[in-house]
Formats: sequence, C-alpha cells, structure tokens
Amino acid sequence: MADLKFQRNIGIAAHIDAGKTTTTERILRYTGMIHRIGEVHDGATTTDWMEQEKERGITITAAAVSCQWNFPTVRGTATADTKKYSFNIIDTPGHVDFTVEVERSMRVLDGLIALFSAVDGVEPQSETVWRQANRYKVPRIGFVNKMDRAGADFLMVVQQVKDMLGAKAVPLQLPIGAEDDFKGVVDLIRMKGIVWHMETEGMTFDEIEVPADMLEEAQQWRQNLIEAVAEYDDKLLEKFFDDPNTISEDEVHEAIRKACIDLSIVPMMCGSSFKNKGVQTALDAVCRYLPSPLDIDAIMGTDPDTGETISRQPNAKEPFSALAFKIMTDPFVGRLAFFRCYSGHLDAGSYVRNVRSGKNERISRIMKMFANKQNPIDFIEAGDIAAAVGFKEIKTGDTLCDEDHLITLENMFIPEPVISVAVEPKTQVDVDRMGMAIAKLVEEDPTLRVRTDEDTGQTILSGMGELHLEIIVDRMRREFKVEVNQGNPQVAYKEAFHNTISHREILKKQTGGRGKFADIQFDLGPADAEWLEANPKEHFQFVNDLFGGSIPREFVPAIQKGFLTSMTTGVLAGYPVDNMKVRVYDGSFHQVDSDAMSFELCAKGGFREAGRKAKPVLLEPIMKVEVVTPDQYMGDVTGDLNRRRGMMEGMDSRANLQVIKAKVPLSEMFGYVTQLRSMSSGRATSTMEFSHYAPAPNNIAEEVIAKSKGKVKVED
Repeated sequence: MADLKFQRNIGIAAHIDAGKTTTTERILRYTGMIHRIGEVHDGATTTDWMEQEKERGITITAAAVSCQWNFPTVRGTATADTKKYSFNIIDTPGHVDFTVEVERSMRVLDGLIALFSAVDGVEPQSETVWRQANRYKVPRIGFVNKMDRAGADFLMVVQQVKDMLGAKAVPLQLPIGAEDDFKGVVDLIRMKGIVWHMETEGMTFDEIEVPADMLEEAQQWRQNLIEAVAEYDDKLLEKFFDDPNTISEDEVHEAIRKACIDLSIVPMMCGSSFKNKGVQTALDAVCRYLPSPLDIDAIMGTDPDTGETISRQPNAKEPFSALAFKIMTDPFVGRLAFFRCYSGHLDAGSYVRNVRSGKNERISRIMKMFANKQNPIDFIEAGDIAAAVGFKEIKTGDTLCDEDHLITLENMFIPEPVISVAVEPKTQVDVDRMGMAIAKLVEEDPTLRVRTDEDTGQTILSGMGELHLEIIVDRMRREFKVEVNQGNPQVAYKEAFHNTISHREILKKQTGGRGKFADIQFDLGPADAEWLEANPKEHFQFVNDLFGGSIPREFVPAIQKGFLTSMTTGVLAGYPVDNMKVRVYDGSFHQVDSDAMSFELCAKGGFREAGRKAKPVLLEPIMKVEVVTPDQYMGDVTGDLNRRRGMMEGMDSRANLQVIKAKVPLSEMFGYVTQLRSMSSGRATSTMEFSHYAPAPNNIAEEVIAKSKGKVKVED
C-alpha cells in the first residue's frame, strides 16, 4: 500500500497562453517521463495530443499524466533523506469555451499551481479559474511565468493577485534580473540565490549568495514573509518578536504549509518555463506546501436510501467510493471513465455500483493515463486518480461505490450553454453516423446539449462559445467521419416570468370508455430570490400546498413533471424558461377518470395558459468582455462596444496598454475578433466569458419572437 503522505493530486490552471502546457512539459522532462522537450508552437507537447490542439496551439481537453519527483535533493547529487513523491497532474485548458474541463478537474484535485503571465498579470480567465478553485476550496501556489519577456514584473503580479483576486499573496522568491537578463531567483527562506544552467535545460543550477544590490530588498521581503505566516505558529510569532534570526527553515516551511492548506495564504514563485527556469523549485514547493490526500477533510456524501450525511476517510481499508469526473471515447479501448478514488481499494475485474443508475458494473481494466496513452494497472486505492474500461452506462459526475456500502458524492457545477448551431447530415449515410457521434460527444462533454427543432426537424447543438461548437463539428468530421451542413451560430435565449398569477386548469376528455379528468389550481411566476440563492443549480421551485385530500398524493409528482417538462419550451418564443415557481394549492379529481397522465397533461395545459398571462420576458446572455488595446485605438474600441449595446465597467492600464472592461450582449459579439483586428491593425486582443442573463430590449425581443414564429425569413 502506497504511503499517501507522498501523493500529490494537482492541476495547472491559468488564462489562455500563460504557459500551462509548456510548464507541464518541463515537469515531465525533469521527472524523467520524457527525454525530449516538445513545444506548443511545434504541436509536439505530450498533453496537447488532439489534432485540433496541435493545429491551434491551444489546450482543448484536460489531460492527466503521472510522474514521480525526488525531494528534497540537490540536483546532480543524491542525499540520504531523498523522498520519492508521486504526482497526478492535470493540464487544463485556458480558453473560456472549455471551462468545464477546469471545473471537473478542480472537483477532484487536492492542490493547484495557478500560473500568471509576468507581463499580463491577472487576466479574465485567471479570475474564472480562481473562482472555481474557491468553489471547491483547493489550496494553491502562484507561479509567475514568462519572467524572460519584455515588461515582466513579478511584484506587480503579486499585487494584482492581492487586489483583483482578494488573496493573501506572499512571495517566497524574488527574481534575479528580468526580461532578457532574467537569470534565477533569490530564495527568501534560505536567503540564497539560484541560477539555472541553460546548457542542461535547467536540470542543474548554481547556488550563489544573494546579489549585493538585492540584499536589502530581499531582507525586507523575508521579514514580510515571516510576518505573514507567523500567526500560524505561536512559537514562530514569539521567536519573531524576540529574535527573528533563531527561526529555522523547517519552522517557516511548516507554517507556510499550514497557512496554504488553510487557504489563508498563496505562496508566490516565479520563473520562465520556456527558458527552463524555476519549474524545479515549483515542484519542491508542491511537495512542501500543497496537501496530500491525508491533509484534506474526509469526503462527505449522502446515503441514497436515508439521505443521511456520511463520510469516507482516504484509507484503503474503508469501503470503496469514487467520483467519475470525465468520460472519453478512445478509438482502441472504447469508453474510458476517469475517476478519483476517495476511499477503499478496487481490483481490475471487480464490480462497483453506479449509484445514479442503481446498476452494478464490472471494471474490466484500470489504467493509469499518460495523456492519450493507457498503462494498465492491477488495482487502485484511496487518494489516486485513474481511468477504467468496461462501463455500459456512465455519465460525468456519477458516484461509484461498494455495492454493500452505498454513498452519493456531491456532483460538480456545470455551466449553462449560451450559443447554438443547427447541423444536418449531408448524405443518408451520415444520418445514423451523426446520431452516434453526437451521443458520444454529449457523453464526453456535459456542456454540450442537443435537441431537435420541432419546426424544421434540424438537430440543434448548444455549447459554450463559437470555438467550442467549431471544435465539436470538426471532431464529428475527423473522428466519426460524419459530413454535416452547419448553420450560423444562434444565441441561446431564455424566457422568464415577470408576474405571479393564479390560474385554474381543468382537463376533461370523454372519448367512450374511461375518460381523462384533472383539475388543478396553482400560482405561477418567478422563483423566490432566497430560494435561488440557496439552490444555485436549480431552476424550478415547486411548492405543494395541497390539503384535505383535494388531489391524491400519488398524482403530485405527475403535476410537477408536467410543469418541469413544459419549461423546456416557453410560451413566448419556444426558448427554455428560467427560474420558475409553481405553487399548487387546490384542485379536484375523479375516482375513475383521473390518473397520473391526466394530471401531467393538465399541468402542461395550465403552463401554456397561465404563462401567457404571467408577463413573459425574453432573456439574453450578457458576456463579460475585456479588450487590451494600445492607446491610439481606445476611442475606436469603446465606440464600437457602445454600438454593440455594451455597458462600460471600467478602464485601467497594463504594461503600456489600455484595458477596457464591459458587459455586452452575446448577440452583438459574433465576428467581433475579426472586427477588432481590422480596427487595431491586429494589435488589440479580447477575451469574453459568460456573465449572466438579462431581459432583452423590446425591439430585440420582438425581432427574436418574430423569427421564432416564422414571420421573418431566416438566412441560411
């Protein structure tokens, strides 16, 4: 049984192009898993293995790799107290369209290396991944990358992490030089300089005295570091006030570890992954400060039969429990389910219970993943991450457990899609293939939704952005050999009710023999604000205020189902209804003619009738947009955003560039990147992520409703 004290399950997350994949590649080189460093721009890295990733130079799917790191050690020599740490590392995408890959990775990881560009600092997607890490309470280390780039400023980024992310960022290092002169770092704990050797790809280094011109600054930052962590150790605080020189390195490391795991500080380090500097010290910090599975609280879940809260300790002797966090279709082995084992022991060939489906499944093989390569293993134990083959039915977020000790683990947050595209097969041969391809892609990607347009019969794919859907259609062509015609991207509007109204609906049908009868009285309107706050993942608030047997209890679920089903097609323009409340308070039934189907149909009819009177409004997705532009294009960029119905939220400067923040409706942002490039001679860049839904202006709403009802000719 492996000692979990030396296990680390970590992710690498950041804004797009901060250097996540480049850093992962260096980690694999320094841990001996690869013998030649591949570069992103060559399409030769280990974790960017998909064709689409190689072509675009971006990460699309989270890739898992495993490796081992000897710590502590002086590179090039062996010491008696070297320990071998086992790492499971997940390299995550930075593009907002693939944010669910980060979300599900955060759900199962124990620690995180948060990367920042030394030039660009805290960027929009940096904030998003930070919020995701906060949601799952993941301890993290900050690594400021690209210190070799023009405009690099380590302390500026540290300040931004404090100001923009609200974190207590504490530098553990100071850079020696910057930009082209970046040579190494000063270790503020040991007060030694580290300078890496370029000729050995950073595998070896020299330890030097702190440069004389940096000594005063280094002593000041070391004092700040001791002050920041002293509150986590009373003895350390006493020593700090009596004589700071008596504080040992081990005491400082222990205090930083406690504070980091407690989410109270974020240790900050720096380097240049591309120039092979600083990655090894970051790995040492992972071993020193980030938690092992033993340092994390026991996983909590519920008993599916009683609803009681139960826990599982990270121990191989506990009953088996695991969470499936990612599904992948492999052309050679079929369906692979990635899972984190929280407790117990599982042998290949044994059975587990899928709590959602209620079925037992045989795990034919267990694999340790190395990007897209599988290495079979005989078993998995608590604290580890692996993939399994053999599932007949499995979805992202399913709990797997011992069939005699059931537990349901908390699922993960899945964001709502905001953009849709219509696809149809080109030939008859493609019809069946397309259905199979979409089924597999939806199984893999929980943010991809599919429905059939009732009017046109077209298949509508909904996703997180234009790039997301572009990649999905490209994968259908390449992986599944399906040729499709594709429509223009469409906004995923929603509907909501403005008023609450009372309504009585009676269903009465007599067609000879047994008829259908149902009678319900209900209130329909927007969900309560307090309820939405308490149930952020829910959209339908159902209140049963029936009394006195006016409607038998067994028909209530049918009423609830009728309203819930109706929410997928709103009364205004056929878009899904968001955040609805229904309170059923009275009604009647017939001893012979009433059944569950009657009450479900009655609820559907009541929704249509009451919905028209409840002042329905059209909601449009609003995006958070950030544009980085040189000064001379400021006026053009802001003017263009105003024309797109943008609401300006602020401006500041970053590395001699202007940063414009705005909230803009998604419907106005199609083709924006191309327009921005031509407006700024290719020098301005933009990022966009979903913010919230808001009521559309009347003229926009009328146009959308008219299109949905076929009054306006829709372009191909």
